[in-house]
Amino acid sequence: MEKIALLGGSGYVGSAFRRYFLRREIPCAAPSRKEVDLLHPESVARFLDEVKPTFLINAVGYTGRPNVDACEDHKAECLLGNAVLPGILAKICAERGLPWGHVSSGCIYTGDRGEGPDGERLGFREEDPPNFCFRTNNSSFYSGTKALGEEILAGACSCYLWRLRIPFNEIDSSKNYLSKLLRYERLLDARNSLSQLDDFVRAAFECWERRAPFGIYNVVNPGSVTTREVIELLHRSSFGRRLAASGKRFAFFPGEDAFRKVTRAPRSNCVLDSSKLLALGIRLEEVHEAVERAWSRWQPEAA
Repeated sequence: MEKIALLGGSGYVGSAFRRYFLRREIPCAAPSRKEVDLLHPESVARFLDEVKPTFLINAVGYTGRPNVDACEDHKAECLLGNAVLPGILAKICAERGLPWGHVSSGCIYTGDRGEGPDGERLGFREEDPPNFCFRTNNSSFYSGTKALGEEILAGACSCYLWRLRIPFNEIDSSKNYLSKLLRYERLLDARNSLSQLDDFVRAAFECWERRAPFGIYNVVNPGSVTTREVIELLHRSSFGRRLAASGKRFAFFPGEDAFRKVTRAPRSNCVLDSSKLLALGIRLEEVHEAVERAWSRWQPEAA
């Protein structure tokens, strides 16, 4: 029987994993940081030896609050959480022959691979080298550390790297992409891949359940979407119509140059190719449909 060890279980992504395992009645041990000191290998090793899991999931990551600009002021914490910790876990898991999965990020890319035969934007594939990282000298510190984390895990045994990209679902949260759009004064119109959070969790764990080959997977909803399209889908929903009736209007920056004047760190806007997952029979909902569904079921933050 499966028994999961989950690190980062109190975070935005980790909480979604916890809900998923609870719903499926899969035993899951998710220690707090007080219980396990993640940056001390002895503490992590002791926890794993006590729990004896069949699979480990690392959902720990430093993203900064309220956004990645904060990582520019907390570089040590960002580096430790996104690059050093994965290396620690790789060594501990290899010593125990423990298979595991690491929540990575698609923010190590910018742009796309060009236009496809049907006019769609072609996304970066798992084997494409990052173009938004320390080595290309154009990224935020956050994106640089996420790319470095992948480099550290390049030779890791029995490891999945699941690339998450701008998570969202229908539940209002400070980490939810849709919530952020509702709260920002002005928006940048950019094209991106997105990951519906619950779709991401299911698809990631399905890699393990299907015993898919270990390696990197872009776990994003197929297709790509612009910010304006996301707002247009909002306006089609009953929630969006109520917002419009209340006088809510959305303003956009005239371009990326204007946006960069009010941010400290450059942002990744990119498209990822999810066909590797599809080839395994692991399917996620098309991105426009997933966004429309989230808006139609929107649950505002409780008063």
